[in-house]
Amino acid sequence: MKSLKFALAPLALALAMPGVAMAHSDQPAIAATSTLLTISSEGKSARTPDLATFNAGVVTQGSTASEALAANAAAMTKVIATLKKAGIADKDIQTSQISLNPVYGQPVVDPNGQIVQEPRIVGYQATNSVNIRSRDIKGFGKVLDALVSSGANQVNGPSFEMSDPSAAMDEARTAAMKAARARAELYAKAAGLRVVRIVSISEGGGYAPQQPVYAMAKMADASSSPIAAGQVEAQISLTVQFELAP
Repeated sequence: MKSLKFALAPLALALAMPGVAMAHSDQPAIAATSTLLTISSEGKSARTPDLATFNAGVVTQGSTASEALAANAAAMTKVIATLKKAGIADKDIQTSQISLNPVYGQPVVDPNGQIVQEPRIVGYQATNSVNIRSRDIKGFGKVLDALVSSGANQVNGPSFEMSDPSAAMDEARTAAMKAARARAELYAKAAGLRVVRIVSISEGGGYAPQQPVYAMAKMADASSSPIAAGQVEAQISLTVQFELAP
């Protein structure tokens, strides 16, 4: 358990209390007979997500670079058309990666295991992927299945989010402040003091989307891939300084 302190002037009084920090010379000025109490608190607010973000793409191979790219372009055009047909808006589709790399064969070795010929290029692999935001959580599983059926062979995600987390953030702020105030009142009562005012407030933390679970797509034969969105959470941490007095 972390041990913190608060100081009472003019009498130097040190108490080991969780969540309380001792005043320093660079902290706000308070009355000579007052105590500066620093409280750390957290507030949380959970919501059902209304936005899913994920990544989908196509990997193709060809004997030449142009062949691999041409096959990839044709497949990716079909994938993007499928996304739009599923109701995904243009603004919610963004290219995230295009790459072309050589594919090497096996080296030639002699009976003694010595390499007599280094691996040679036997073809090329092209990759094109897009980041997608789906605003229909209930229909998200069908979107994934349609993607795989249309030729997408890489699907990563999803990450569930709130499209507008501001209300949840404000709720978390209110909860954090209530917790800080309640703790300050508790310490003040235990020390025979009263809370005079709030000296300062410092905010940290914030909204973080639910982390995605990555997996290669293997859902083409499913009638609809099951999706459980759960809840996402806004979290605020506050550092609040209170002035306590007799």
